Amino acid sequence: MTTYGTIPAELPRPSWSMVARAREHLGTILGSRRKWHDMIKIHSLNLPPNVNEAARRIQTNAVFFKTNYVIVVALLLFLTLLLHPVSLIIIAIIIGAWLLQYILRDHPLSIYGFVIDRSTIITVLTLFTIAVFFLTDVMNNIMTGFLFGFTVVLLHGLFRTTDDLSTGDEKDVSGSQC
Repeated sequence: MTTYGTIPAELPRPSWSMVARAREHLGTILGSRRKWHDMIKIHSLNLPPNVNEAARRIQTNAVFFKTNYVIVVALLLFLTLLLHPVSLIIIAIIIGAWLLQYILRDHPLSIYGFVIDRSTIITVLTLFTIAVFFLTDVMNNIMTGFLFGFTVVLLHGLFRTTDDLSTGDEKDVSGSQC
């Protein structure tokens, strides 16, 4: 009895170990964020007295609230992209391509028996991403979102006093261990 042209009874299942590791890593990163209440204390906002104090505040707040700042920038970038749904769809397609072809793939890609190595996949995905970003308005929309997010973060770091921040659990407030 031949089995040529038959569909196998059981399809191979994808490995979810990479997804589980990514989820665990994301949980660890999000677990390092500070309380939002500590970040947004109204009585802790005032103008710095001089430029040196302003630079020190920005540096200390960047170390202390780094995870919160990343969340704020990502949220503002997402909200900016919501105003441009085509850009959001293009970015979702690009992220999906990266996830499917590079990040979630445990075994090498094989097309018609020809095995494609990871460096080729990275090169193709990078060129595809750059081409799409520059041939559409996605790059402008992303830069607008990042600039808006970084402006908000910079202003918060400038105006938020650091007197009530407990830096005892930080490794190095000078920024060398960010």
